[in-house]
Amino acid sequence: MAISRAQLLKELLPGLNALFGMEYSRYGEEHKELYETETSERSFEEETKLSGFSAAPVKNEGSAIAYDNAQEAWTTRYNHETIALGFSITEEAIEDNLYDSLSARYTKGLARAMAYTKQVKAASVINNGFSAAYAGGDGVALFSTAHPLVNGGTNSNRPATAADLNETSLEAAVIQIAAWTDERGLLIAAKPRKLIVPPALQFVATRLLETSLRVGTTDNDINALKNNGSIPEGYTINHFFTDNNGWYLCTDVPNGMKHFVRSPLANSMDGDFDTGNVRYKARERYSFGWSDPLGIFGSPGSS
Repeated sequence: MAISRAQLLKELLPGLNALFGMEYSRYGEEHKELYETETSERSFEEETKLSGFSAAPVKNEGSAIAYDNAQEAWTTRYNHETIALGFSITEEAIEDNLYDSLSARYTKGLARAMAYTKQVKAASVINNGFSAAYAGGDGVALFSTAHPLVNGGTNSNRPATAADLNETSLEAAVIQIAAWTDERGLLIAAKPRKLIVPPALQFVATRLLETSLRVGTTDNDINALKNNGSIPEGYTINHFFTDNNGWYLCTDVPNGMKHFVRSPLANSMDGDFDTGNVRYKARERYSFGWSDPLGIFGSPGSS
């Protein structure tokens, strides 16, 4: 439906002092704190995890050397989605000198709507990360206590018992990440990089990571998390998380959370011959997901 004069009666009358409701500030590109961004030239992208080799056995004198088989562990597919939104202005509204103000105002509104949608799409991967209905390439949820390994073992990137964000749970997560292995059970040198929290936990995160002494104790102990540099990039806030108790640690494991850009945001306009209306459109195509779940650790909180 086109924007007509009937929808904008006040703008046609003298004495209007201000128009408001389109000038709100917006949160930035918070997805960049979570995802590695790559470009794509295909309708979808696939990434496959390899298993590598197991630890080398002792070769006894005179015996044959042992051989191992490399194999693929699993494959993740990224199916790009097209996101598009538009509006049109009637020929009569254009004739009554509303074209300039409407096009400028609603083009900004269009950009805001597209940016908001992108952040919701990005955060939805985390918001659904504990649900088995949103399984990854290895067949389980993003956050699982049993990511299967080729050698028959498992990795866990969440607490065995859901825990709220506090000193104990954060230290336990750092220790748990250090115990991760590859597909053949060899330890990997994984470390946390950054804590990401919803707005409700920002003050808890500040106390845990930025104070010199331990939080909530009368003992004169140092803050080991800060002193050891356990989370070197500190914390950031994502305003699009839906769980006020959930908290997440991005790690230095490569090829974890991925964002593929198939077509960047583009704006276009044209005139409709039959109606004389002018149409505006914003369009982009992208996908969000994960390849290696060890790129992130998460807890939904205890409540």
